Amino acid sequence: MAGKPKLYYFNGRGRMESVRWLLAAADVEFEEEFSKTAEDLQNLIKSGKLMYQQVPMVEIDGMKIVQTRAILRYIAAKYNLYGKDLKEQTLIDMYVEGMRDLYDLIMFSPLTLPEERGKTISFILEKATGRFFPVYEKVLKDHGKNYLVGNQLSWADIHLLELILMVEECKSDVLLAFPKLQEFKARISKLPRIQKFLQPGSQRQPPMDDAGLEAAKKIFKLEKGMFYKHGSIILAEF
Repeated sequence: MAGKPKLYYFNGRGRMESVRWLLAAADVEFEEEFSKTAEDLQNLIKSGKLMYQQVPMVEIDGMKIVQTRAILRYIAAKYNLYGKDLKEQTLIDMYVEGMRDLYDLIMFSPLTLPEERGKTISFILEKATGRFFPVYEKVLKDHGKNYLVGNQLSWADIHLLELILMVEECKSDVLLAFPKLQEFKARISKLPRIQKFLQPGSQRQPPMDDAGLEAAKKIFKLEKGMFYKHGSIILAEF
């Protein structure tokens, strides 16, 4: 019997959180190895396991997969969460890639300058309610089915629920104008595997707090790196 997938990252959300969600939705148990210090990460790099000398990395089926989208596509395809044909896969890709644009804004928001965090949250909410949520509200309304693609659970549904919950952490009533997304959230959250992942004590990670941010900065040496500041958001890889 093959061993459990093993996830290599730091003890936080970042880019690995979507991997945790997808494995949980597929009912796959997994192990995690956290880099707790910059030395831990450097030792992992020196081990030769990381193709591009960066995490996330997942060991699964005898492979060491890096690059988040490659990891997610493999898991989605392996566990029947990637549509039934090329057309459905393309729709899933389009929806997920759109979600990633908003997801990254939220993920990097802790790196915003402290005096601009309020502006950053307003920017995220504006993009969520003005550009992204209307797309998925319309999709659900137009085809009248329970899921975004076809009539079965896919990677796109799981990622959308994850994203909705992240935006609600910025503003709890953000779905007031989106009745179909409210129904979607309630329906997908009640799926047994998802419901289990949403319970306290699961491997789901909480929002990053100041202590977590400082730990990530030390592990990835962000304070010594080069940042590209776009608007009020500082972009970095972690």
